[in-house]
Amino acid sequence: MRFINRSQYFSPEELKEGGIVAYFSMEIAVIPEIPTYSGGLGVLAGDTLRAAADMGLPLAAVTLAHRKGYFRQHLDANGNQTEEPQLWSPEKTLMAEEPVVTVTVEGRPVALRAWRYEMEGVTGHRIPICFLDADLEQNDPADRALTDYLYGGDTNYRLRQEAILGIGGARMLRALGYKPSVYHMNEGHAALLAIPVLEQELHGAGLQTATERNLEAVRRRCVFTTHTPVPAGHDRFSGEQAYRILGAERAGVLERFGCFHDGLLNLTYVALRFSRFVNGVAMQHGKVSRQMFPEYTIDAITNGVHAGTWTASAVQAVFDKHLPRWRQDNVTLRYAIDIPENEIVEAHAASKAALLAEVKRASGVEMRPEVFTLGFARRAATYKRADLLFTDPERLLRMAEQQGGMQILYAGKAHPADEPGKAKIRRVIELSHELSESALQIVYLENYEWRLGALLTGGVDLWLNTPRRPYEASGTSGMKAALNGVPSLSILDGWWIEGWIEGVTGWAIEDHDDEPGEANSLYEHLEQTILPLYYRDQGQWRRIMRSTIALNGSFFNTQRMLEQYVINAYFPERRVEKAGEPAEAEVENTVAH
Repeated sequence: MRFINRSQYFSPEELKEGGIVAYFSMEIAVIPEIPTYSGGLGVLAGDTLRAAADMGLPLAAVTLAHRKGYFRQHLDANGNQTEEPQLWSPEKTLMAEEPVVTVTVEGRPVALRAWRYEMEGVTGHRIPICFLDADLEQNDPADRALTDYLYGGDTNYRLRQEAILGIGGARMLRALGYKPSVYHMNEGHAALLAIPVLEQELHGAGLQTATERNLEAVRRRCVFTTHTPVPAGHDRFSGEQAYRILGAERAGVLERFGCFHDGLLNLTYVALRFSRFVNGVAMQHGKVSRQMFPEYTIDAITNGVHAGTWTASAVQAVFDKHLPRWRQDNVTLRYAIDIPENEIVEAHAASKAALLAEVKRASGVEMRPEVFTLGFARRAATYKRADLLFTDPERLLRMAEQQGGMQILYAGKAHPADEPGKAKIRRVIELSHELSESALQIVYLENYEWRLGALLTGGVDLWLNTPRRPYEASGTSGMKAALNGVPSLSILDGWWIEGWIEGVTGWAIEDHDDEPGEANSLYEHLEQTILPLYYRDQGQWRRIMRSTIALNGSFFNTQRMLEQYVINAYFPERRVEKAGEPAEAEVENTVAH
């Protein structure tokens, strides 16, 4: 175990008040070997920090250690999902920090330590990520498990965890010597960080003395990103839980400042009430969020993915040859429109070969590289409608037979408590047994995670997305596919409203009031356009692959996304022209610093 020196991360000036952005997220996907993430939210957080490191942003992040991870998924022949913990050891993987801080939870002191991971960017700049850990001998046995499971346990467990993340995380940063000027809550799980920031503003006075003026001072330092239009995604707790777990003083000030709705403590309202800038994660999601919370001003910053992480190695080699600065400047991918098409096709063939080799290893099924391969991989929530493709199984089989064959790859985990989501998995696997034959092969790959996701988005020929509108906040898997020249066929929701150019970056499934209508549009696109193009007009298919990279890959990345956060959320005051210096130069100075 070794302790580290914080001075290697930021200059003394940056450590002073006014420079650091503190980024809080319940889950962060930093590397595959640290399984402290469940899906899109955590991967987005990790990609955000990778981009921040590439750009040299003065930023530090906080999350929980989740010593038992999310879960490893097992699927039997009938599609029944079982789970087992993903044990990992911070002691063997991360670096120890010295401070121990304490948070009172349900009247008991809970001691917390931190483990540090160094996120290094392409220029050598590093972002520190603190993993909070309650597994200390001085803690009550029940409290030692509070940083074990991601989204595990009951609502009592969840609120205790969120107190540790928000309150404990803010205290840990202060103990480490950081004095953030901006706190970014990545989803409402981190909203309770408002309490210690308010305590700082009160300079030792009790929370009961807080005024609207104190609230406004906290608001000037907080930014909130909401990620879900699904009501169940917004954490709510009973008043009894709030007062018992957080204590009367904390719960009382939250209730007084309007964070209780319908008698429940709502963490989304905590974040909304205490933030000066709030955003959804796509243009459409911003609209939906404003409808959900009409009393608040909610902006939109569309998500992205980290280009250097999600571009397959063979495609990276092509970019390195033709666009040598693409990692430092993702906008350079716009010039992929000039890359010879045959080089993109050859790189994709290598990615597809790697994917099909993994399919054979994992399932025993041998797929053919020349056959059109469609991918669908994401969290197995019911609104994502994994089985929409099978609305008319006979028609699906018929088009595969008539057009030249089709291979369909599925992957995705259902939350352990999500029985309807598990039923969707069983249904897809049941249909895969019924329909698979020489012209149509369907495989559901178990234990969807980072490496498998990268193989799928890099190796399939078409990416499918069929959420029920308007429940897709953004979605990012199609963005990863785009970086690899893989077009999408998707419902017009989330990011796809912005990324869709019909026949250029992919195709849109038409909106209908009923699922059969949307399924019919999906089938028509496959039958009349996509499969004929793939099998009989390879020249046009190649052009679509290239334009997908140039138009979508160059925009839907975390570098562009973070630049928008810098300008609009983190340092909006630096947009003002000072002494004749353009606002753009101010932003560039911030990033370079």
